[in-house]
Amino acid sequence: MRLITLVTVAVLVAAACSSSATSAPTSTSLAGTSVTVIGTWGGSEQDAFLAMVKPWEDQTGATVKYTGTRDLNAVLTTGVASGVLPDLAGLPGPGQMAEYAAAGKLVDLSTIVDLNTYKSETSPGLVASGTVNNQLVGVFIKTAIKGLIWYDPKVNDFSASPPATWDALQQAITANSSKADKPWCLGVESGAASGWAGTDWIEDLVLREAGPDVYNQWWAGKIKWTDPQIKKAWQDFGQVVASSYGGSNTILTTNFATAGDPMFKTPPGCLFLHQASFITGLDNKFKTSTAGSDYNFFPFPDINSQFSGAVEGAGDLFGMFHNTPAAASLMKYLVTAPAQDIWVKLGGAISANKNATDYPDDVSKRSAALLASAKIFAFDASDLMPQAMNAAFWSAILDYVKTPSSLDSILSKLDGVQKDAYAAQ
Repeated sequence: MRLITLVTVAVLVAAACSSSATSAPTSTSLAGTSVTVIGTWGGSEQDAFLAMVKPWEDQTGATVKYTGTRDLNAVLTTGVASGVLPDLAGLPGPGQMAEYAAAGKLVDLSTIVDLNTYKSETSPGLVASGTVNNQLVGVFIKTAIKGLIWYDPKVNDFSASPPATWDALQQAITANSSKADKPWCLGVESGAASGWAGTDWIEDLVLREAGPDVYNQWWAGKIKWTDPQIKKAWQDFGQVVASSYGGSNTILTTNFATAGDPMFKTPPGCLFLHQASFITGLDNKFKTSTAGSDYNFFPFPDINSQFSGAVEGAGDLFGMFHNTPAAASLMKYLVTAPAQDIWVKLGGAISANKNATDYPDDVSKRSAALLASAKIFAFDASDLMPQAMNAAFWSAILDYVKTPSSLDSILSKLDGVQKDAYAAQ
């Protein structure tokens, strides 16, 4: 079984408009109850989520018991098998979500949220990404745009004329090579999820080199990893690895959240960081710096002009495993604009609700606008893959960074995983 995902989306985030959603529900009947929630967020992201649910707790008297883990895939996969699951969870991605739905573990959320309101306030692409067999089983509480190229404007300000093509970016790297130790900052450590930051590189390259049709066939298991179009993306990523700050050992041991910190050093450790819009909301140098003057971004440049304006995005899906009154009340609240605006104001988040538009600075507004105006939109490919394929992709990134010369065997191994992972669906 496979959910259907829209690859081309005309609008993801609407222009600023007034909120029509209601505030957190008041219910004295929920006082003293609790909702168990599992997600990947820690540090500042965990603080932001807890701030987001605080009005609901205050108004209902119920409590959110949150647990953060980077090993979310394993925790939920084990829970699906054992039956020991939280009330609500941030799901790893639409691909894994479809597996949980197939196992009959996810609640049909059309019985929980007002479906017409959710559809009117959420882009069709995101609604489709949370739908399996015509049932809404996942809702988005925030989104992100992937593949932004971050830089320090004090080193070189690209705001007036950002590199629009891959060749122009290489020219900018050559012209500014004396200003930093290396062209790129890169870190792929993320605990049990180590490697995922590198998958974003492969995905951005496949999308812009081979286009959305190939991209879509690839995550769906219809194109092999050894296909020349996919291999080319890995080889180009290898060039980035070879020109990244600190070398392979530093890349493997540096957490993705702090990978861009050397960019702020004097002299800079790197010119550029490739990372999603949420990087500004994590515990790192971005968090303590000023948007616009200390950091800025430009979109991932075009490679094949046929696919100009392509954008990769992702989002935080929430699913329900136990339909309790408190869990249902919290889920209804999380999809509203007032709830999502709390995280938006704190930075590093793009709302999934079109009416939540309280972005804290121009950099955040630009990232949201870029997502809204995307000519071609593709959801994060690894998040759409079956769990076994996703995990193998992460692991392959680590193997490739460590031993680039082993690319052929790495891709052949992924072909083997692909054959089994998709046959099991």
